Amino acid sequence: MPSPPTVRSRRFLALGDSYTIGESVVSSERWPEQLTARLRAEGLAMADPVVIAQTGWTTDELMGGMEEKGMWAPAAGRRGGGGLRHEVFDLVTLLIGVNNQYCGRSVEEYREKFRVLLDRAIHLAGNRPGHAVVVSIPDWGVMPFAEGRDRAQIAAEIDAFNEVNREEATRVGARYVDVTSISREATQRPQLGATDGLHPSGEQYTRWTERIEPVAREIVRSSR
Repeated sequence: MPSPPTVRSRRFLALGDSYTIGESVVSSERWPEQLTARLRAEGLAMADPVVIAQTGWTTDELMGGMEEKGMWAPAAGRRGGGGLRHEVFDLVTLLIGVNNQYCGRSVEEYREKFRVLLDRAIHLAGNRPGHAVVVSIPDWGVMPFAEGRDRAQIAAEIDAFNEVNREEATRVGARYVDVTSISREATQRPQLGATDGLHPSGEQYTRWTERIEPVAREIVRSSR
């Protein structure tokens, strides 16, 4: 009797900063882990997510982290600053930029660096723009950590950075998911914030996951 066909586990790469590694929550509450669990519950074969992210990373530091982890070979002569190695993923997410905004770096510089990172994400998705998902930057200005700061200015700057990443996603045909509106609900729902007074709680990451999951499911189901 022939053996049943082997089902290939789909591969998911999450690129970002503290919001992607889930600073101040347990690993099972991080949204990449929640997303993977939801997709598995729907019968989709998913490998454990590969996460390249670190608290405090800017766009530059994410680029360097990708190179250090072997996801990108630095080299001259092409847009994206190097070449793809052997890794190809069915789903790649990109959430980066809050630390650029926090450090007072310009929107123009962010566009330049974000464009490079999105180009890399698409290549890591097998040159399939529709398999790359840009996730918007949440608004940290609503959190207790921002007490005494100009919250309206923070919100305006976050919106400007998100206008850039949305435009760049649209330009290349990548998918886009807004979680910023969810983050702003923390002004009325403090349970959406983690105990550190700055980052999202596991409950907020669940809300993010609910918004990202339909897009991710469509991508994973279409992957061959």
